[in-house]
Amino acid sequence: MKKAKKSLVILGSGESGVGAALLGQYLGYAVFVSDKGQVKEKYIAELDAAGIAWEEGSHSENRILNADLIIKSPGISEKTPLVQAALEKNIPVIGEIEFGFQHAGKCRIVAITGTNGKTTTTNLTWHLLHYAGLPARMGGNVGNAFARMVLDDLKAGKTSDAERIFVLEVSSFQLDDCRKFRPQISILLNITPDHLDRYGYELDNYVSSKFQIAQNQKRGDLFISNADDPIIQARMQAQPDVIPCKSAWVRAKDLRNGYVRIGQQYAFDLSSTKLKGPHNAFNAACAIRVALRYGVACEKIEEALYYFTPPAHRMELVSEYMGIRWINDSKATNVDAVFYALQAMDQPTVWIVGGQDKGNDYSPLIPLVKQRVSAIVCMGLDNSKILAAFQHLKKPMVETRSALDAVKAARQLAEAGDTVLLSPACASFDLFKNYEDRGEQFKQAVLGMMNDE
Repeated sequence: MKKAKKSLVILGSGESGVGAALLGQYLGYAVFVSDKGQVKEKYIAELDAAGIAWEEGSHSENRILNADLIIKSPGISEKTPLVQAALEKNIPVIGEIEFGFQHAGKCRIVAITGTNGKTTTTNLTWHLLHYAGLPARMGGNVGNAFARMVLDDLKAGKTSDAERIFVLEVSSFQLDDCRKFRPQISILLNITPDHLDRYGYELDNYVSSKFQIAQNQKRGDLFISNADDPIIQARMQAQPDVIPCKSAWVRAKDLRNGYVRIGQQYAFDLSSTKLKGPHNAFNAACAIRVALRYGVACEKIEEALYYFTPPAHRMELVSEYMGIRWINDSKATNVDAVFYALQAMDQPTVWIVGGQDKGNDYSPLIPLVKQRVSAIVCMGLDNSKILAAFQHLKKPMVETRSALDAVKAARQLAEAGDTVLLSPACASFDLFKNYEDRGEQFKQAVLGMMNDE
């Protein structure tokens, strides 16, 4: 009698869910994908082509609670009743990153987390390694699911190739669902309060989640972190054994005058690159440490830095027109990200800010706004909190309700030699689908204005 296949249920049908489903099917599981929302058309096509059963709009609890293994989307909290019911039945519940790791075979993993800067640092780390000819791929919370890349290697018979390198952006939600995941190099960029609704409004819970990136590392592995981040430092002082491997610090004093300095031996010039501002110098320092660890020559690193283009919507230069720089930093959805953006401004700046407020405290921005911002354009349905926070500075302030109107207002306020910076500090869902939509509408408005003038 033929043995029945083990049942694998995937909760969530995004990139991570579908990647895990395809890997699970290849490994011999009977796979079922369940999404309470809608499944995107491109993923429906993939699931149907693979013959994987799926549902949308609801969860079939009886089927789900009879699974041998559940892989849940990072967006689904462990506290949801369905997940709690599965755990009460002793059904293992893990994340896609963990599932990929369990089947990745011999390889090298660089994992990157932090409240801000993850995507830029992940892209840059991959770029430095790839430019040097190393067999590196990028994924996780950006690009392809880790499980999808592991599946490709399984099909190609490459899982015994220990030289493979995966550079993974990993969110706190993904780390929550890891058990044995072990990167050889982990990077913790920074920690500022974010997603606290998921962590019982306790910052310490969020901090613990971020530190999980290194929990399974061993002697010989490397943990790279921010020596000047007070939250990171407080945790490491309170729990000296929280990191079980070698630590490497990146310090602000090593990021001055357009250079990144690594110890006494290495210095890299960033002045001719697109990596502007102290925050990007820090991101570069972390990526450079990885490249050096993997034996990349300094000359190759210098070349790769010059040719690197930061990801879209992150301090992205849209245009320099009529002497005005237009910068799209739509991904800056919290105050800390905006702090870094304003810190990088070296010209008078018209600041476009606003959206769906996330309980922001704008007071840390006041000194920078006073010093570097010439005018403020609010772009949101409710701008009252922003107006209250900055109106005492007596800067020109304008309210708008669309990207087009915000660009028109900024054009009226900006002069030659100024920068117009979209760095919203807020979520985008009041006026836009997401931060990408906000950034794209901003770019289209800028380019459209140029064509019209």
